[in-house]
Amino acid sequence: MFYFGIDWSHDFHVLCILNEAGARLSRSRFAHSLTGFQQVESERRKLDVPAAECLVGIETAHNLLVDFLLDHEYSLYVIPPRATDGYRNRQRLSGAYDDDSDAALLAGIVRTDRGSHRRLLPPSPLVQQLRGQVRLIESLRQTIHRQSQQLLAALERCYPQALGLFGDLTAQISLRFLMAYPTAQAAQALSREDFAAFCHAQGYTRTDLIPRRYAHLTAPAPHASPAVAQAYQPHIRLWAEFLLPEVQARQQALAELDRLFSQHPDAFIFASLPGCGDLLGPALLAKFGDQRERFAQPREVQALAGTCPVTERSGKKKFIHFRYACDKEFRRIAQHFALASLSQATWASAYWQAVRPRCASDSHALRCLANRWLAIIWTLWQTRQAYDEAYHLRQRARRSQPKS
Repeated sequence: MFYFGIDWSHDFHVLCILNEAGARLSRSRFAHSLTGFQQVESERRKLDVPAAECLVGIETAHNLLVDFLLDHEYSLYVIPPRATDGYRNRQRLSGAYDDDSDAALLAGIVRTDRGSHRRLLPPSPLVQQLRGQVRLIESLRQTIHRQSQQLLAALERCYPQALGLFGDLTAQISLRFLMAYPTAQAAQALSREDFAAFCHAQGYTRTDLIPRRYAHLTAPAPHASPAVAQAYQPHIRLWAEFLLPEVQARQQALAELDRLFSQHPDAFIFASLPGCGDLLGPALLAKFGDQRERFAQPREVQALAGTCPVTERSGKKKFIHFRYACDKEFRRIAQHFALASLSQATWASAYWQAVRPRCASDSHALRCLANRWLAIIWTLWQTRQAYDEAYHLRQRARRSQPKS
């Protein structure tokens, strides 16, 4: 067995190779390119061993170099940078380091301590597509939220009639209305027939609500000065023009996510979760993946998602604190699912009512509920079973009975 340590950067990487005894066999520097990546293969061939017998330590899982190594069947161990800092401080009190020493350090970690780190198991192509789609949807959500807040501020300043006109400000019909009528004066000049014609042209199906919408638009409201209205007009039209394609892109991304989700053999597990909706179910599947050996215990999923706290004990002292080192996107998804489940799962609502008074915030209580949910989902995922609320309630009742 041979141990490869790679200190990576955006432009070049440093490779160090150790043998079983920990002796350095080679050190090389290679560019972040296909020619550079192939230097790793050249170094391996000099050793006359298959790639499966070369264990690689590296500090990232998101890199073209990682994809290259996985494609060539190397065994990869992703070492968190904070863990690397700890190993470095153990070896050098001064804290001094460079690329060469870090590459040797990473090779040494997989040689001596790989049992403390998880081997990188790449998910299936379908799960990778799901993860990419979930990240795209989240990125679009953040952009839409940020830009809609700026549009909201402009409307509150000079065009309050547009607020709540069609419900959601980011609805496509709301944005198209603002593009066509970017000032209160232009909107209030519409006749009822013109407003109804606009709604029909946009495919608005709630014809029974059109009179109410028009009354909302023409109701007396504070007016901004003509100069202010004129100054904000291009802002309102521009933000609406920015938001419309992003809202459409998010809807298309959700449709693509649903298509990918329906193809996965584990989709029925996550679709059965109460309140998962069209996003949270696929997002949870993307985070769990399909490598069941990746999580041997539910606590490993809980730690990755950051729903369980960190406990520190020393002598008589005990300190429990928030978990910072985790997959923050996973934590957000888990907490959103916990919130959605409150109206769908009776036990979740009861648990929330019981735990909330003991928690510092709603977010804290949601993490506690999400922690329970992740343990349940892990069991369903391992046993390939759909969630059954009635069965779960029976199990809870059985466990709560006093033992004779």
